[in-house]
Amino acid sequence: MSDNVTSNMQSFTDRFVEFSARIANQVHLRSLRDAFAGVMPIFILAGLAVLVNNVVFPWIFEGDTLVRFKVWGEAIINGTLNIAALLIAPMIAWSLARNKNFGNPVSAVVIALCSFIIMMPMQVDMVPVGGKVAVSLTSILTFANIGSTGIFAGVIIGLLSTEIFIRIAQFKRLEINLGENVPPAVSQSFSSLLPTIITLSLFAVFAALLNNLLHTDLIHLITTLIQQPLRLINTSLPGTIFIYSFGNFLFTLGIHQSVVNSVVLEPFLLINTNENMLAYAAGQPIPHIINNIFVPTFGMVGGTGSTISLLIAIFLFSRQKASKQVARLAITPGLFNINEPVIFGLPIVFNVPLMIPFVLLPAIGIFFAWVCTTLGLISRCVVMIPWTTPPVLSAWLATAGDWRAVVVQLIIIVFGVFFYLPFLKISERVALRNNGINE
Repeated sequence: MSDNVTSNMQSFTDRFVEFSARIANQVHLRSLRDAFAGVMPIFILAGLAVLVNNVVFPWIFEGDTLVRFKVWGEAIINGTLNIAALLIAPMIAWSLARNKNFGNPVSAVVIALCSFIIMMPMQVDMVPVGGKVAVSLTSILTFANIGSTGIFAGVIIGLLSTEIFIRIAQFKRLEINLGENVPPAVSQSFSSLLPTIITLSLFAVFAALLNNLLHTDLIHLITTLIQQPLRLINTSLPGTIFIYSFGNFLFTLGIHQSVVNSVVLEPFLLINTNENMLAYAAGQPIPHIINNIFVPTFGMVGGTGSTISLLIAIFLFSRQKASKQVARLAITPGLFNINEPVIFGLPIVFNVPLMIPFVLLPAIGIFFAWVCTTLGLISRCVVMIPWTTPPVLSAWLATAGDWRAVVVQLIIIVFGVFFYLPFLKISERVALRNNGINE
């Protein structure tokens, strides 16, 4: 009976791993991960600009001199955070076209960018500086639409425009062939001429219908009907903990957690991050506790699963040479949140005792930090930092220099050591028995 149960569990696990692996390799999800990874350095630069403008410069300058120096950071913010959606749409188009082995991915980039602008509102109501009544303006692009607010619209339009364009371009009858004597760049441009015209015309027809029949635009519809409801759910405390924990569980099966997090969670957390950085740069109240700085700072200390605590537990309490050897190899990359050596070397993958704290500890860290932030014990995260920033320094930088956040992170690390410890002991006993060694 026991053998049948074990066999059924292994069969279920194998099927689940196979299914998850197929999801991980799905071309649209893979393209989203590639695109967000591509623009991440831009947002890290924005975080640096926010930190320098609001922490470093005020230490050195004041008055009009401070205002003049802050132009540096404000210019970077305009060229990064405030055009986030304008960046993500063509990046997704490039990634999707390349992952589908489309011959001319640059054309897909152009199509996505044009489609995104086509779907912008034709008229925008804005309040002039010093005024109280909004006036209607035409023929303008606003940072509100091409920045953080439009990120999810950029994702959808980037995917949709590329899919339509590639499918239309597959019809050979629409291809214009100028012969072999024409330069390749010119030949490619003309071969995609008709698919470009058709794709952009379709988006323009859709924009006209929305404007004339519903008096709205696609950006507003996506933001109101899709982005905001999903963001409220996904970036809530229960939503974030559930999604992040499920991603960590997948990692214990050998499937990278980004399969879930980079698609379901990351875009919405990134919007929260951008809004926090913009609010901090403008001296306004910080709107969000949970964002894609907060989650890794307090839920990914030393890497996914907060494994820096596990490494410390091994150094302090383990008597197994194999565990200590893995820990010695893993500690240096672990300080920079790179923990594949311990995940696959110890291993944590398919190691039931260690799978439990690997999934639960990040959830506990996120919850504890959320409570501390809600009570006003630590500042909210307002600076985008590289994910490789070491523990302690990451908490200090993410909160723009709040030492209390460092204390909270240290508490999570110390708690994690003792939380991992009993599961580590069980794992080592299981390993000894499997190797035929009596305790």
